[in-house]
Amino acid sequence: MAVREILRLGNPRLYEPCAPVTSGEREALRAVVADLHDTLMDFRARYGAGRAIAAPQIGVMKRLVYMHIDAPVVFVNPVLDRLSDETFELWDDCMSFPELLVRVRRHRRCRVTFLDLEGREHAWDLEDDLAELLQHECDHLDGVLAVARAVDAQAFALRTEWRFLTLPERLRP
Repeated sequence: MAVREILRLGNPRLYEPCAPVTSGEREALRAVVADLHDTLMDFRARYGAGRAIAAPQIGVMKRLVYMHIDAPVVFVNPVLDRLSDETFELWDDCMSFPELLVRVRRHRRCRVTFLDLEGREHAWDLEDDLAELLQHECDHLDGVLAVARAVDAQAFALRTEWRFLTLPERLRP
């Protein structure tokens, strides 16, 4: 439907927890999902990155995530649980601060339960990159940005300075 403006780091709305989607709102969210798709595809074309986007990143304060890797998936009211004790570090990026990388620690495995737009419940067991991705997106729904999860004071780098970071492949964005 439309490419929406992505809220940027510093916008106070990014720090607000989102309200759950009610069953009466699901149909109206189809237009929001179309906007999330268009916005994600536009970001991907401009930056060469982007696998998912959370509704608050376009100013819609609802618990809604749109992911498009091989196919589109809509997560309505996603809940993460079964977080593994095993964690890993990686350089995280975010559409709300596209020039900044932040080293964070994420759980290696988790489960996400969610509804689709038709109201059907799903539960997926995730690991590695998908676990990390859904943790990042669900943080957005709780008003938490990756910068708040930085592992230490040196865990920030501009994307243009990536060449100075000599890291194992698993830590690269």
